[in-house]
Amino acid sequence: MLQHPPAPPVISRSTAVLLMGLLALVTASFYSLAIKWGELFSADALRSGLEFIAGFAPPELAGPFLLKIAGATLETLSMSALSTLIAAALGIALALPASGRMGGALYAITRLMLNVLRSIPELVWASILLIAAGLGPFAGTLALAAHTTGVLGRLFADALENLPPAPETTLRINGATPLAAFCYAALPQILPQLMSYTLYRWENNIRAAAILGVVGAGGLGQMLKYHLSLFQMQQAASVIIAMLLMITVVDGASFWLRRKMTGS
Repeated sequence: MLQHPPAPPVISRSTAVLLMGLLALVTASFYSLAIKWGELFSADALRSGLEFIAGFAPPELAGPFLLKIAGATLETLSMSALSTLIAAALGIALALPASGRMGGALYAITRLMLNVLRSIPELVWASILLIAAGLGPFAGTLALAAHTTGVLGRLFADALENLPPAPETTLRINGATPLAAFCYAALPQILPQLMSYTLYRWENNIRAAAILGVVGAGGLGQMLKYHLSLFQMQQAASVIIAMLLMITVVDGASFWLRRKMTGS
């Protein structure tokens, strides 16, 4: 008996209206922004851009300067690693009530808290915390930790909500405490997923830590801002190359670790 191929999925009316609305929004954006494509690709713009890029060559490779870059790189890595560790610990603590395991009131409060933390960008957090903590990497670390706590807490809470309840319920029926049931049934199921989220946010925090230096939060970003403000383009080029190398190495290491932990 011949089997007919399955019919293609039909787009619902609401989905079609949403797609048309998004298309109209994108189309209107081109007109409202008044983008001057002709000036962007003009001969004068091309010549000015090439002159600006030429000012970065050759990069500064003096030994003392490279040592300063190495110190700033370690500072940026430290900021990102410490902030991610703090955010992961706070995220799992907030994810428990945010997943509905401790009642409706705590669910609403923690969800609101996580939304506030993750809706404020790192640069805004850094600008606020610089007033309290002063210039330097401490304020940058706190800013990254605040934003990342909101992101990881929401992701962890969603992972806990999507867990099948059967293993944990079985342990509870057999006399296990709620904490023991969580540690031995729920946590092992989602631990690879939580670690994958944490490693991915560490990658993002390294990029963000390099940018936070623009507002005085230390690391390579602060070094880059200093040399660009003095129009020391060759030194700035060395800092930019260090940023690219650092992000490339960390991205590769994080991708390898995520694949190992998820078994893919």
